[in-house]
Amino acid sequence: MRHGVRLAVDPGNARIGVARSDPSGTLATPVETVRRGRGDLDRITELVLEHEAREVVVGYPASLSGEEGPAARGARSFARALAARLAPVPVRLVDERLTTVTAQSQLHAGASFGKRGAQGGRARREVIDQAAATVLLQSALDAERSTGRVPGELVEVTA
Repeated sequence: MRHGVRLAVDPGNARIGVARSDPSGTLATPVETVRRGRGDLDRITELVLEHEAREVVVGYPASLSGEEGPAARGARSFARALAARLAPVPVRLVDERLTTVTAQSQLHAGASFGKRGAQGGRARREVIDQAAATVLLQSALDAERSTGRVPGELVEVTA
């Protein structure tokens, strides 16, 4: 198992959930939700520097058929832009199927998810984005620990 903090980002259309690991790569925890759009790559770059991340994992919504749909193309494009910004810090695309569903299930099972109304809905969505990034990163950490292989696909930086 490689040593060092990993950061995970789960890019959505409106928000980006961010999570980080501990330096031993054992446990993933939520960090924050970044609003998608102007300045999002700047904020993620700041988080990478702040946490001294050795690698960034980007959620890749692969389809069951293996074809790359619009969401997967969007994630790949986002990962390429992030990789260009963060080089030489590696960026990897990791299959994120079911991470949001898993995160929602875990949050519904928790006691603090019951706030109703518009504010509750906004708060839930932001928490879900962070929780989905946490599920994604924990899955990647567990896969690396169990297989000894670095998970996902390395995003090449093109000039």
